[in-house]
Amino acid sequence: MTAKSLPVIAALAVTALAGCAGGQSSQSPGDTRFVAGDGKVQVFPVAERHKAPAIEGATIDGATEKVAAGNVYVLNFWASWCAPCRAEAPVLKDIAAKTKASGVQFVGINFKDLQASAQAYDRTVQPGYPSIFDKTGKVLLSFQGTVPPAAIPSTLIIDKQGRIAGRALGGVKYNELLSAVTKVSDE
Repeated sequence: MTAKSLPVIAALAVTALAGCAGGQSSQSPGDTRFVAGDGKVQVFPVAERHKAPAIEGATIDGATEKVAAGNVYVLNFWASWCAPCRAEAPVLKDIAAKTKASGVQFVGINFKDLQASAQAYDRTVQPGYPSIFDKTGKVLLSFQGTVPPAAIPSTLIIDKQGRIAGRALGGVKYNELLSAVTKVSDE
C-alpha cells in the first residue's frame, strides 16, 4: 500500500458507509437512491398512500414468510453489519411484543448480507419475529415507484388495506415508532 492509495481507500470507505443511516436528506417518493436518515417516522395521509407490493420470501432460517392485507405490518430493512440496525433492535423487539396483541406483525427484511451472519445476528437479538433473507434486494426493489426504503435501516408501516402508511429512514426512536404504529393500527 502506498501513501497515494490511502486517500483513495479513505474516500471509498466513507462512500461505502454513507448508505448506513446517519443524518437527514430529502427524497421524492419514487426515488430509490440510498440516503441517510434520522429515524423520524413519516405517516402518510390515507389519500396519499400507495399499495405495497406483494412481499413473500424465504426467511433467514428457511421458512416462508408472506405479508398479506388485513393486518398492520411493520417491515424493517436491516443488515447484520449495520451499526444503526443493531442500535434500533431493542426498540423494534419491544414494540413488536407490545403491539402483537392488537394484531400488528413485524417482519424483518435482511439484505446485502451473508445468511450465516444474519442467522447469528438473529440468534443474538432474538427479535421475536421472522426476517426474510433478501440478499439480492428483490423485496427492496419491489417498492420502486412507490415509497421505497432508502437507507439502512429503514422501516415501513403497511396498513390493513395493504398500503404503505408510514416510513422511517434510519434507526427508529421508540416513542415515535410506537405512536405511528398505534395510529395506523387504530384506523
